[in-house]
Amino acid sequence: MSSLTSTMSPMNDLPAQLKHIGLKTIPANLDDFLARASKARWSPHMLLEQLALEETQDRSRRSLERRLRVSGIKKFKPMAAFEWNWPSKVEREVIERALTLDFVREARNFVLVGQNGLGKTMIAKNICHLAVLAGCSVLFRSAAAIVEDLRHEMFEGRRRKLRAYGRVDLLRIDEIAYLSFDDKAADILYEVINRRYEHKSLIVTTNRAFKEWNQVFPNATCIATLLDRLLHHAEVTRLEGESYRIRESQREATARRKKP
Repeated sequence: MSSLTSTMSPMNDLPAQLKHIGLKTIPANLDDFLARASKARWSPHMLLEQLALEETQDRSRRSLERRLRVSGIKKFKPMAAFEWNWPSKVEREVIERALTLDFVREARNFVLVGQNGLGKTMIAKNICHLAVLAGCSVLFRSAAAIVEDLRHEMFEGRRRKLRAYGRVDLLRIDEIAYLSFDDKAADILYEVINRRYEHKSLIVTTNRAFKEWNQVFPNATCIATLLDRLLHHAEVTRLEGESYRIRESQREATARRKKP
């Protein structure tokens, strides 16, 4: 009899029962919730409505936190801080259209081309952050990180990871063509891009013109096909000018020299 009582006792614990059916926020705050219900004299219908509302809001919050954590976006400056008049060439209307996420809904790609220090990564992170807030799954990775992640995997492990890269709503591949890669790296990037072709969106940043990609992947035979898949349904915008970071460094140096 005692063993039966011991087995059944958790089911006589209301917070435990609520957790058992998948609730999370109400069991942790049950006394406060019931006190509010009693004080406001909620009807049974109102009590259930409030319970559903609070659980839904908490699930949405936890989902957002998880998607932000998984995305790898990390810290970034908001677009309000972007100095549109600094690059000598910037297509503001194209970038602002990308910030509406229309290209994500249409499974198109968005490619930013330009030298270092012009804000490509800042723009891409803002787009990715907006996508997370809109409920999308996002991965923000450098080209080198993707290659390293897949290079040493055996067949089944690579296939599993490629499915993950292909399934996410928005994949950001940062710094393509910043480093020299071998033909195996080019094949890996092609596999990732091909899996997403006409199904899911990419954001890509590069500091090299596309005609120069053969120099970055000197022994690869797939570059023409890779670019064909990447650019077929893509908005390409170029930023030109001097590095913002170099300007900031020069300003800081000037300010230090002026100090007594």
